[in-house]
Amino acid sequence: MKFNKLTAWRFCVVLLLLCAGLVFVGMGVGSTGWQSVGLAWHDALAWQIVMDIRLPRTLGALCAGALLGLAGAIAQGLFRNPLADPYLLGSASGASLGVALALVGFGLTSTSVASAHVLSAVGLTGAAFLGAVLAVVLTLLLAKGVQQSLRLLLAGVVVGVVLSALSSLVLWVHPETFQTMQAFMLGNTGYVGWSAVTLMLVVLVLCLLTGLAASRVLDGLALGEATAKSLGLPLQSLRVVLLASLALATGTAVAQTGLIAFVGLAAPHMVRSLVKTHQAWQLSLSACMGAALLLAADLLARALIAPQELPVGVLTAVLGGSYLLWLMHRQQSARSGT
Repeated sequence: MKFNKLTAWRFCVVLLLLCAGLVFVGMGVGSTGWQSVGLAWHDALAWQIVMDIRLPRTLGALCAGALLGLAGAIAQGLFRNPLADPYLLGSASGASLGVALALVGFGLTSTSVASAHVLSAVGLTGAAFLGAVLAVVLTLLLAKGVQQSLRLLLAGVVVGVVLSALSSLVLWVHPETFQTMQAFMLGNTGYVGWSAVTLMLVVLVLCLLTGLAASRVLDGLALGEATAKSLGLPLQSLRVVLLASLALATGTAVAQTGLIAFVGLAAPHMVRSLVKTHQAWQLSLSACMGAALLLAADLLARALIAPQELPVGVLTAVLGGSYLLWLMHRQQSARSGT
């Protein structure tokens, strides 16, 4: 299947329309189930709930999913590994450790975090982002730069395991933080406000433009590193730029919504299975696909057992894992058939 720009444009429009429809549905889904947005227009309190709670949460899920989808596409293209995800450089474990240490430092427990949320949200968000970025920096230091992809991947695995162990140690020493920490590790879009949406949107635009500008490196790497060097591409500098975009996109999404599994891994796979594209289109379509996936999962998390909510990270793991298992089964069936 050859690259067809018109097909890519059509697929992009379909994804954008799907996201717009999901945003409209998200404005009407609350703790009591579906409520018409038109009816809320005539009720001041209901309209305030839509504008101050439902809409920012919906747009937050959209932006976080787009960031994870974009980061996953960058990771898989940069490391030429279809199993690469946004967390492979240890950012998830670093964010978890940052939140765990922040909870201990703030003295927040499972009983006090609800009342202290307004005071602590910025601190917890900053701790998660700082932890994710420091984990990536530590990975780069251990790998001694970005020259060798295999060394970088191994360093990311080591950093992730060590920081995850440290997070578990903090929880063992301070068990009162476990419930709050569990909510972060399972993913939650319930506390996303307009400031978080604005931040994620700015980072998304910045990282997407950076990724598009450096997409020629990903196209070259798809042909092999030797071929990319023979084409005269500045691999060293553009790898650093792409890794910075990967870390920034992942850290921002994790800081605002917690650890959400499989979106960054599944979104690029779904795009590749549906349309053949160059890397520039792969990045853009993966961002749109990630946005649609996380927003759909968030709506299901709100509606399935309303008025209670399921952790959105659990749904993305179940749905994303099921999709990847089905994809593996289909590929094996195709190979055996030939």
